[in-house]
Amino acid sequence: MKGGSAGADFFKMFSYPLVQGTPETALAAPASVAISRDMAITFFDSPESALGKTLTVDDTQDLTVTAVFENPPANSSAQFDCLISFSVERAPALKRWNINVTPTYIQLLPQADPVIVEAKIKNFLDAYLEPSSNYRAELGLQRFSDVYLHSGFENGEPSGGRIEYVRIFSGIAVFILLIACINFMNLATARSVKRSKEIGIRKVIGAARHTLTSQFIGETILFAIIATVASIVLVTLLLPYFNDLTGKQLALPVTQPSFLLILISLTLITGLIAGSYPAFFLSSLQPTRVLKGTLKFSSRAVWFRKGLVVFQFVLSILLIVVTLVISQQTTYIQNKHLGYERENLLYILMRGNLPSKYQVFKQAASSLPGIQQVDRTGNLFLRMRATNLQVDWEGKAPNTIIPFANSRVGYDYVKTMGLEVIEGRDFSREFSTDTASFLVNEEAVKRMGFNEPIGKSVTLNGIKGPIIGVLKDFHFYSLHEPIQPLVVGLNENLPFGVALVRTKPGKTQEALASLEQTYKEINPNLPFTFYFVDEEYQKLYRSEKIITRLSNVFGGLAIFISCLGLLGLAMFSAEQRVKEIGIRKVLGASVNSIVTLFSKDFLKLVGMAFIIATPIAWFFMSDWLQGYAYRIELSWWVFALAGVLAFLVTLLTISFQSIRAALANPVDSLRNE
Repeated sequence: MKGGSAGADFFKMFSYPLVQGTPETALAAPASVAISRDMAITFFDSPESALGKTLTVDDTQDLTVTAVFENPPANSSAQFDCLISFSVERAPALKRWNINVTPTYIQLLPQADPVIVEAKIKNFLDAYLEPSSNYRAELGLQRFSDVYLHSGFENGEPSGGRIEYVRIFSGIAVFILLIACINFMNLATARSVKRSKEIGIRKVIGAARHTLTSQFIGETILFAIIATVASIVLVTLLLPYFNDLTGKQLALPVTQPSFLLILISLTLITGLIAGSYPAFFLSSLQPTRVLKGTLKFSSRAVWFRKGLVVFQFVLSILLIVVTLVISQQTTYIQNKHLGYERENLLYILMRGNLPSKYQVFKQAASSLPGIQQVDRTGNLFLRMRATNLQVDWEGKAPNTIIPFANSRVGYDYVKTMGLEVIEGRDFSREFSTDTASFLVNEEAVKRMGFNEPIGKSVTLNGIKGPIIGVLKDFHFYSLHEPIQPLVVGLNENLPFGVALVRTKPGKTQEALASLEQTYKEINPNLPFTFYFVDEEYQKLYRSEKIITRLSNVFGGLAIFISCLGLLGLAMFSAEQRVKEIGIRKVLGASVNSIVTLFSKDFLKLVGMAFIIATPIAWFFMSDWLQGYAYRIELSWWVFALAGVLAFLVTLLTISFQSIRAALANPVDSLRNE
């Protein structure tokens, strides 16, 4: 079950329909909860019978069901099964103005101007947070419909988010469509020799050029329509697999007028782009030359078609580089050592009786077979952010505000996490004053400006104490961001947080079995739920893993389509040089020499594409990698490998047609001379 907290006006602002209850009373009472239809059926058999019943949360708090809402649709960005009435008492940190832990939504009046409202609230926090020379907190507005895609911010302005992935794959889709259009041009041109006599005869009997042009463009649009219908069928069949891969619930909106309009427009534009050059080229053929069998193509037309192939392979090499770089970066962030040992480490939420009986749990669990270490933390490190502004230190410059990440932990936190103390010492039960002492990371020392940090005093949320140790920097959040300053205090009696358990290598299953029994003795009414840190870490980069898989698919598709384009040009070249090949064979040319002659021309085109694509790919991928604070270095071999792959694909593609042309009987090609 997924849950959260919401204010009393939540169902007035958002359009989640209520099955039972009213928006005015749904979350008005302090100990009220709204649940979904499915949850009502699961616990109370029906939404009607759920109203007014009691739900117990974590075996410690009783809540009254005051509303039942319809299950959120699959495409909703917010998925939840229950919402508890929001209360500051449930989150004491929200009493402070310098903590940012929950989003705030504002519903404007219909006649309100968002720009004017934003200007009025911009400096609202100045009355509660004194601005400093290096830090200022300002408020702004973002349209709710933009939040899902534009979730990244830089200096208070939207600067990225999921929209970056939309742009990447929109660009890839355009690339693939352009490659397909270029292929059609080359294939249509390759067939021009076979249709040249048809065109000549039609022109002799009076067909105008615009009539022929319209016919050829019409044929192309017809092909585009057939392709569109086939693509809809394929998308319908493949969409469930795509949704399974991406974790989304996309549907093909074939009944929406806007979608149909875009689809029809795209079909017509694709048909026009793909069919324009072949149409104008074929309609320009001279009937006298065609019917005499002396069809020749100008150097400008030949270079135009070669230019199309070069452009096509520029796009293909770009996609190969994109695929390789994304795959490298994803592998890097998944395997990078984070400064702590995430293998064989799991955590358990502090629920029910576990916070009050933590010492009993720790003592019992530590003696179980397969368990190496047990400790606790108030903030799970995978979710810690530098948001706390109430950190002061000895010698701090006036009006200096630096956001810090902070956590309260147990005595064995450093050992359980596998952290390294590079200066000073760890928390110890031998020192009673450690309850008012702190550990800091290297980044915190740097921000505080200490040369000798041990013994210097730090104040965290009003508690003052000395620094007793410096931790080697470790990554407690995504590699998208640099390591932030961290202050760690000691407190084993917090009513919230998680219990950390490190198992012995190869003993995890044995440890879990005995750990469940111990947990059940403390929380008999709660299920034993645990989470592996390594798996939770991988979830931080789920998007990158999906991007890698999709890039591999689309990159392979682009290369396959490029091969079709090369095949088209090879067919065209073979048609044009059939008599030349026949004469060469009569004069004693070997098959190898003819294949080499064919291949050399195409490899030159791919070489030109490689020279053009390399700096473009380097620029775009360098820019993409800037989104990661910790990233790979672009290596020369990535571009070299992309080039080698392009050359190999070219050789494999054209070898079939060139060998076929070289093995042809010269008598067949010369008999009509």
